[in-house]
Amino acid sequence: MTSTGHNRARSITLLVMMERIRAFEEHACLAAERDKLVLGAIHPSIGQEASAAGIMQALRRDDILLSTHRGHGHTLAKGADPLAMYRELLGREGGCCGGKGGSMHIADFNVGMLGANGVVGANITIGAGAAHGLKLLGSDRIAVDIFGDGAVNRGPFLEGLNWAVVFDLPVLFVCEDNQYSATTQTKSVTGGPGPAARAEAMGLRVTVVDGNNAEEVANAVDEITARIRSGEGPEFLHSITYRQTGHTSFDLAGYRPEGEADRHKAEDDPIARQRGLLAAMGANQGELDAIHANAQEEMAGLIKQAAATSFPPDDTAFSDVQDLGSPIREAF
Repeated sequence: MTSTGHNRARSITLLVMMERIRAFEEHACLAAERDKLVLGAIHPSIGQEASAAGIMQALRRDDILLSTHRGHGHTLAKGADPLAMYRELLGREGGCCGGKGGSMHIADFNVGMLGANGVVGANITIGAGAAHGLKLLGSDRIAVDIFGDGAVNRGPFLEGLNWAVVFDLPVLFVCEDNQYSATTQTKSVTGGPGPAARAEAMGLRVTVVDGNNAEEVANAVDEITARIRSGEGPEFLHSITYRQTGHTSFDLAGYRPEGEADRHKAEDDPIARQRGLLAAMGANQGELDAIHANAQEEMAGLIKQAAATSFPPDDTAFSDVQDLGSPIREAF
């Protein structure tokens, strides 16, 4: 521990992961916009890296993760292979899902990542189901289910949280609140005081954090996951952050008030904040610059390698697809 009360090694680890997440997405966006290599949409989480890094550092490899369509950072921080992730985005052989899922449906069961989800809020009930399975198995594993602020206005929010409370499930629900539901300010379409109040009203223990402060997120999740593992039931984390880009890599975000995004980038960027903390702890500028350069070099090389990978053979198009026969013949 340093004089500032922080664990320097963990603080470095958090910065490394945040830099890797941002570099991953910056190169993915270039591949989509400039090189036209990405198949389907990309929803960047640039500006939200502290939330992903802070949450995932507390999880074990065998813990379960459910994410949103904006899930690259969560997946990478959970331990997924970035080359396999890039290949998935580009629809190539060796992708996490064989090149068939793309960005919005990326998954890696080897690290407990059950999948991103293109349907807003749909992962909440899946997360509750996964947690119920863990409880029935008598496991000390936990499930973490991450969704955006827009999802709290959809039915699965009520259903999933209610189920978790009634059956006392080992799950952490995380509302990663970037303040926008696609192209609409969430507060303009949300009744009442918001996500935390709704979760509290349903009986969950609620923690609200500055989602752009990696240390605060990490400290909170360390405590929360310890309680859940010890059998104290489901909890809710409201992580307030900001999406610096548009809804997708192609979205210019002209719907935002003029200067809002620039102000957040200048005053509340999570990576800049973590670099500032480490500088105050004695890290030199060269060390911090090297972390940034290494992340950029790593992802630049991997996206190039992914682009050089072949597309899957045509005869694999229907592999991994369940076929139970004609419902007319088989079901009736």
